Amino acid sequence: EGALPDQQVYEHPLVKRYATKEMSFVWSPAMKFTTWRKLWISLATAEQELGIEISDEQLAQMREQLYNVDFEFAAKKEREFRHDVMGHVHAFGEVAPEAMPIIHLGATSCYVGDNTDIIQ
Repeated sequence: EGALPDQQVYEHPLVKRYATKEMSFVWSPAMKFTTWRKLWISLATAEQELGIEISDEQLAQMREQLYNVDFEFAAKKEREFRHDVMGHVHAFGEVAPEAMPIIHLGATSCYVGDNTDIIQ
């Protein structure tokens, strides 16, 4: 909860009027995109267990960079690719370069989007 302090509030007129701090955090960019990263870590861990070539170092780098989200870089990449998930794949890969080839490996955008909606 202490990570990414500038991204911990969901912006919407009704939120400012009626939502608690805790509820606003649930829908915040910080929660959304760190949940995406947690899902990618879980996916890569399961794939490694199934025998896909994913190193312990790649997984460690992903875990170490979980809360290091560069929202400006992600937005730049999203504009470049015209795809929000790919923007964040590249932002994660920028801070976890060893893991870049395996971030989102075998997944669809729905994997992170739909599962995050359920978790939130």
